Amino acid sequence: MADSNEMTINLVVLGKTQTGKSAAGNSLLGSSDFESRLSPSSVTTCCRLGRSCRILGFIRRNGCEAALRVQVLDTPSYPHSGMSKEQVRDTVRAALAHHFGEEGLHLALLVLRADLPLCPDESDDTVQFIQELLGPTWKDFTAVLLTHADKAEEAGYSEETYLHSASSTLLSLLSSVQHKYIFLDNKNSIIKEERNIVLRKLLNFTRQNNYQVLLLKHSKE
Repeated sequence: MADSNEMTINLVVLGKTQTGKSAAGNSLLGSSDFESRLSPSSVTTCCRLGRSCRILGFIRRNGCEAALRVQVLDTPSYPHSGMSKEQVRDTVRAALAHHFGEEGLHLALLVLRADLPLCPDESDDTVQFIQELLGPTWKDFTAVLLTHADKAEEAGYSEETYLHSASSTLLSLLSSVQHKYIFLDNKNSIIKEERNIVLRKLLNFTRQNNYQVLLLKHSKE
């Protein structure tokens, strides 16, 4: 954020296989940087950083128009079909330190499918994994992305009715991260207006956190 006319937000996407992590990353970047396809096994096996073009006319800083850049770190899923928990954790931890070690991380986006229920054991494993990655303040730097929201909508759920019917496990998770959540369609392409809405919500989350960043150093326990 050295350039006063440009603001960069650093994001990492985390989640299970086939939740739409890479597709969500592409939607945020407005590109096709990350491989995303249906597969009987985990597609992503290493971390990869994507960087958006300058997004103009999006934000204002100090009374002047400023450009926004989005950096997204795509990661292997956990659980993974070909990597142990330790391998995934160490791979992601090293990539976070490498790419965001100087600037810090604004938000970790936990990607969950809106069309599948969240079970207690799954939630516990996911939370433990994020805690190991981000440390004790993980709740302040984590938001939930509920993908496949188009399928929930096709089933007759609005965002309000969906949350009213959601499991106590999901509601507890959303509460723990101060209700930082976003519904995201998983259609082939996200239109510019929808992308801008999502980015504004993410910016609002970082603003609520006083633009703090989580500084991550590579260390093996």
